Amino acid sequence: MLKHVIAPARFYSQVPNEIIRHPRLSANAVRLLLWQLSLPDGVHQPLWESAERARIGKRSFTLAKRQLVAEGYLFEWKEQSEGGQWSTTQMVSNVCLTATQAATARDGLPVVAPPTDAIPATGEPKARSVGRSQDNTGEKTDHPPTRRVTEVTPGQLPIQVPAALVERGAQALAALSHTERRLRLTGSDVRALAPLAGEWLLRGATLRDLRDDLTTGLPERVHSAAGLLRDRLLRKMPEVPSFAEPSACAAPRAADMRECQGEHTQPRLFTPVAGERLCPACRQDRAEAAQDASGAIQATLRGAATVRAALRGGATG
Repeated sequence: MLKHVIAPARFYSQVPNEIIRHPRLSANAVRLLLWQLSLPDGVHQPLWESAERARIGKRSFTLAKRQLVAEGYLFEWKEQSEGGQWSTTQMVSNVCLTATQAATARDGLPVVAPPTDAIPATGEPKARSVGRSQDNTGEKTDHPPTRRVTEVTPGQLPIQVPAALVERGAQALAALSHTERRLRLTGSDVRALAPLAGEWLLRGATLRDLRDDLTTGLPERVHSAAGLLRDRLLRKMPEVPSFAEPSACAAPRAADMRECQGEHTQPRLFTPVAGERLCPACRQDRAEAAQDASGAIQATLRGAATVRAALRGGATG
């Protein structure tokens, strides 16, 4: 693809490519942010006015504003004056900031910019500093402790992960993607990671274990949510259950499970006792429905008998 670019001599803004190519910012969010960043110094134009001038609708403006706040490009502070009036201070940034960094910039103090992928400056090599590397004693670590990790790879179990567990894993990842903004996933990412999450469930992990191990100790800024989750799913995979005693392992129980044939919004697995095709909840519902129907029939029969008796009494009278 060819490009023809003429560098402007005046009236231009320098914007990082990260904003233009941001995977989670909509076109309206990027346009609104660029519009606000292009305003001259000293111009205090509220965000809603910039949205009107940029011809961004109200609903699109609300969504764009929410995205900018979630990604750390927009911050708001509400203050109350001595007279009781409230005012809102807005600040936009051309880099992602934390709440502490934004408050520091608002107060006019220098902010340490986040690391970038820029090429380091050239210079003459220097001699190695005096001393030696500290020994890793394991007494202090920046990473929280996790369960013991096994040296296995996905698919080592003697059975395949059931489709229902893969679906539950996908639902857990999708819910995690919606609650933690640093772990936003696309639909293809969820489908690709769902088998790993399903294998966690097959190995005995709960949904809470899965959520805690994937969200504990997250870095302040995640460049690739899918890559980070894949690494944690592989590195923190629970131990493989022992198959030496078939009665004690979880795999035969999973293999003997059957999908309920009742009406459910999501597939439901259960362990049949005598070849049942319905889960206990569905069997209970059908038993109650049959009991109610039987009661209604008995009431109808009793009513008909009463009517017949009344008619016979009237005839004899």
